[in-house]
Amino acid sequence: MKKTGYIVVLISASSQKEALRIKEALLFQRLAGCINLVKGIDSFFWWKGKVETSREVLLLVKTRESNFQKVAALVKKLHSYQTPEIIALPITAGYQPYLAWLEEATSIP
Repeated sequence: MKKTGYIVVLISASSQKEALRIKEALLFQRLAGCINLVKGIDSFFWWKGKVETSREVLLLVKTRESNFQKVAALVKKLHSYQTPEIIALPITAGYQPYLAWLEEATSIP
């Protein structure tokens, strides 16, 4: 499949408060067209040589691929983790009216 130029960025946050702060900043700067918050994610991961467990909030950020570096920089500035999860998955296909809306929603007027 060809690339659409859009991505979904996965960001895990330590709390609802942190997730909302990140969401507000990304939307305010028009770095995202839509953000879903998924509460109550149980995360299991290696950290400093041992397996850790954490209850987190997952942000699903829909944006342009060209916005990724700005998204990552802003999240890093606002995030409490030393090494936050900020990963992008390509949107390889999508409903064209939605992708057109995403283009418009991430355009600075």
